[in-house]
Amino acid sequence: MNYTFNALLGLSFPAAVCAETLLPDPLEPEKCPNVILIVADDLGYGDLSCYGAKYIQTPGMDRIAKEGIRFTQGFCTAATSTPSRYSVMTGNYPWSNVDAKILPGNAALIIDVRKITLPKLMKQAGYRTGTVGKWHIGLGDGQVDWNKQVSPGAAEVGYDYSFIQAATNDRVPCVFLENGKVVGLDSNDPLYVNYQKNYEGEPTGKENPELLRMHPSVGHAGSIVNGVPRIGFQKGGKTAQWKDEEMAELFLNKAKQFVEDNRTNPFFLYYGLHQPHVPRVPNERFAGKSGMGPRGDVILEADWCINEFLNKLDELGLTQNTIVIITSDNGPVLDDGYKDHAVEMLGNHKPAGSLRGGKTSMFDGGTRVPFLLRWPLVVKPQVSDAFVCQMDLLASFSALLKQPYADKTDSENTLDAFLGKSKKGRSHLVIEGMFNYAYREGDWALIPPYYNPYEKDGEDSGDLGYGYKLYNLKNDIGQQHNLAEKYPKRLGEMINRFETLKKQSTKATRY
Repeated sequence: MNYTFNALLGLSFPAAVCAETLLPDPLEPEKCPNVILIVADDLGYGDLSCYGAKYIQTPGMDRIAKEGIRFTQGFCTAATSTPSRYSVMTGNYPWSNVDAKILPGNAALIIDVRKITLPKLMKQAGYRTGTVGKWHIGLGDGQVDWNKQVSPGAAEVGYDYSFIQAATNDRVPCVFLENGKVVGLDSNDPLYVNYQKNYEGEPTGKENPELLRMHPSVGHAGSIVNGVPRIGFQKGGKTAQWKDEEMAELFLNKAKQFVEDNRTNPFFLYYGLHQPHVPRVPNERFAGKSGMGPRGDVILEADWCINEFLNKLDELGLTQNTIVIITSDNGPVLDDGYKDHAVEMLGNHKPAGSLRGGKTSMFDGGTRVPFLLRWPLVVKPQVSDAFVCQMDLLASFSALLKQPYADKTDSENTLDAFLGKSKKGRSHLVIEGMFNYAYREGDWALIPPYYNPYEKDGEDSGDLGYGYKLYNLKNDIGQQHNLAEKYPKRLGEMINRFETLKKQSTKATRY
């Protein structure tokens, strides 16, 4: 059955939105909204001026907040990178996959290529799909020859185009891959990667500190690339090695080029910022500009990139019907393995804002992250307290684009909350810290008595001996007052629901 464009004007959304036809035949593809998902790396709830930061300004990201929705309760599923990104791509809890943990740079792809993913859903809807920037969910089969085509990878996950780094800034291989091939590799100088032992004659951060321009505080004693010691060892591939200070603008230009190349058709772009993850090496234009050391400088650099990218959308006339989402893979961290003065130069800035905890933590600072959405054609500027999660983008875009999928996922359709039409989002969420789990239900947070060796403060870790912790986030956003003894009935109910969810998973939690 075919319907004309004008016949759809009476629907609740603008006629330019193809999904709202509720018909088997979609409108012309050019009427569908473009979708851009920007995920920063270790950016905290309090690192943006639109979330209250006073000592650093982020006008690029603030623009999305002013022109769209700023969510005060936007969550990732995990307080570490790989598990969080796995959920974004698959719509599943990371605990459903035993391999969804922080990966080395030579780890195999952890996504089942037979299953639905966010980019596959968008392709199914007729979108061109691209990913630029940080990846960190594995590549290949675990026995990668970096001198050949690397697969499975981004293409098998659902991307038509990819320009990515394999893992993180601080892990080898320190090279870029474009559509599965290492960029700039000289066949006469093949690249080798190993996470168990070094290659004979290759300098390392441990053995050759005189070669370093940045020194480790812990770990990061492996191969030296661009004067920075990394995790793991690599040999060869000298012409392909990246320069950290050029990475931000390179990713920006690749993202802008993808948009330019696909401006006449609907597109989906996953733009993975590498900032402010360590090693923090800003371009000279931003070095020293924040007054907070390299961490503050790279946040300014990331914000500049976002502003430049938004300007590109304006230039191409794409702003009105493009959904732009900005968020972070997990909460903030200061000293994360390098002596970059992140702690000493922090001043009065609070990376997690009023939240407690940060990266790896089960407290809200680990998983409550910046979450901004702009769609000028449809979404009215506002601040929303709706409880939303990155994992739910899959089911929500499925609803928006009327693209069903058969696979069972943990993703929930919270489209109305994402578009600012409802204050009701998720009712509950299991969040992952570092080998441990907590439970959010409405305004309440339950933290079981785990021991987390990655937390320096026993109290902050939910250490054995402190027992269960129960917090009401509406009245105690900083999670300072444990209400477990005051509300035993509420505690028991939440423990029971949490245990039920655990039993439904294939990954046992422990404490």
